[in-house]
Amino acid sequence: MASFEERLVPDELWELFQRVVPPAPTRPQGGGRRRADDRSVLAAIVFVATTGCTWRQLPPTFGASWQTVHRRFTQWTAARVWAKLHRVLLDELGAAGELDWSRCVIDSVSVRAAKGGI
Repeated sequence: MASFEERLVPDELWELFQRVVPPAPTRPQGGGRRRADDRSVLAAIVFVATTGCTWRQLPPTFGASWQTVHRRFTQWTAARVWAKLHRVLLDELGAAGELDWSRCVIDSVSVRAAKGGI
C-alpha cells in the first residue's frame, strides 16, 4: 500500500519533478541540520494546494516544518519550477498522444487603456 506521501506525489510525478527542481545547495562549512527531503516537501505543498489548509496548519506527518515547506515553495517559485514542470507535463502528454489541442483555450486579460494614452 502506498504511503500518504506517495499518494500525493506518485513516482511518475516525482520523476518529472526531479528534472526541473534545482539542485540542493551545499554547505561549504558542512554540519548543520539535515535538509528536509524534497519529495516530502513537495507532498506537503501538494497537500496545502489541494486541501486549502494554511501553511501553519500543515500536519507534522510530512517531516518538515511549515516554515521549511513555505520557504522551499518560495525558492522553487522563484526558480520557475512550477512553470517548468507544467511544460514537462505537457511535453510528456503530447509525446504520448494524450493531448487534444482542438480543445485548447487561450485566455487573456483586458485592461482599460489610460485616458488619452497610447
